[in-house]
Amino acid sequence: LKPFWLKTVVQRLPFISSLPADMALKGLKKKVVNKGKKAQLKFTIDCQQPADDNIIEPKDLEKFLNSRIKVEGKTGNLGERVVVTRDKSKIHVSAEVPFSKRYLKYLSKKYLKMQQLRDFLRVVAPNKTSYELRYFNINEDNEEE
Repeated sequence: LKPFWLKTVVQRLPFISSLPADMALKGLKKKVVNKGKKAQLKFTIDCQQPADDNIIEPKDLEKFLNSRIKVEGKTGNLGERVVVTRDKSKIHVSAEVPFSKRYLKYLSKKYLKMQQLRDFLRVVAPNKTSYELRYFNINEDNEEE
């Protein structure tokens, strides 16, 4: 597709028609987007406390995340974009850019609800790139009474 005004420019400046087709006119440069490597986001979910007490199995949470994480609106579509790995009681999720840490919290809470542990465990963010499964502090309630 050529701009409508290009025809008049070619008529007034006949040497332009003799230029090679791939040679661009000054001022008609197309903007080229540099497609480099996309940034990787890395998140961790630490299941240390409940795993030590044999309340949950980190491998089950890893399996749950693998089956439930959606990529482009579809589950089971992880491919190379999202990688879920486990290291003892820590689960590492690395993903390409459009991926939310909040989505991991949502899925973790969903897993806890499915295991009927939502009343005893909570998902807390100790830092910017990780979540931790912790017990609710029940002994604080006893001190208030």
